[in-house]
Amino acid sequence: MRALVISDKVEPVLYSAGINRHIGKIDLVISCGDLPHYYVDYIMTMTGRPTYFVHGNHAREVEYHSGAGADNWRAVSEPMGAVNLHMCTARQDSLLLAGLEGSIRYNNAPRFQYTDTEMLFNILKLAPKLIVNRMRYGRYLDVLVAHSPPWGIHDQPDRPHQGFKSFLTFMKWFRPRYLLHGHIHLYRRDVVTQTRYLDTEVINVYPYRIMELEPGE
Repeated sequence: MRALVISDKVEPVLYSAGINRHIGKIDLVISCGDLPHYYVDYIMTMTGRPTYFVHGNHAREVEYHSGAGADNWRAVSEPMGAVNLHMCTARQDSLLLAGLEGSIRYNNAPRFQYTDTEMLFNILKLAPKLIVNRMRYGRYLDVLVAHSPPWGIHDQPDRPHQGFKSFLTFMKWFRPRYLLHGHIHLYRRDVVTQTRYLDTEVINVYPYRIMELEPGE
């Protein structure tokens, strides 16, 4: 399936009337977090494709968007019509997806940050749904949508940008074909953005990628 995968930065070429001319035909949209809801809403509306997302560590619990009138503001907690994948599974045609939001805990923010132990508990809560996938489709999942990278793969030494060790455990247990993440901003062309770990291609999608995602065997 041809997917537009976005993360962390509002790209003018996508937030424009020419988005479909730029990206061509796609089958789905995936957001790896830290994007304003209006941006994900816009891309979903303009492409007309199913959209899945997880929250990043900088996500706001509520955003305020203007309605029909100048004084008509509405509070939204997530992109309208998109599917929140955090600790959930979904099937889009032949592709099996699941998601894990947020980053490693580095301050006292109330949401979207987790210790490695807390993220492991999130994985354990997700596991029964993945086991159902295995029984029904013969595999646990194809794509893990995350905001943070795994420990030691594309992450950075400063605490806010360290990856999750529990994601290494996830890949050992459930063998996804892809782990898509953002969180790590790219400023140089020589930075590694795709790494294979066991059966999984770990890919940093910042700020966006157009990808052919194939279901596992």
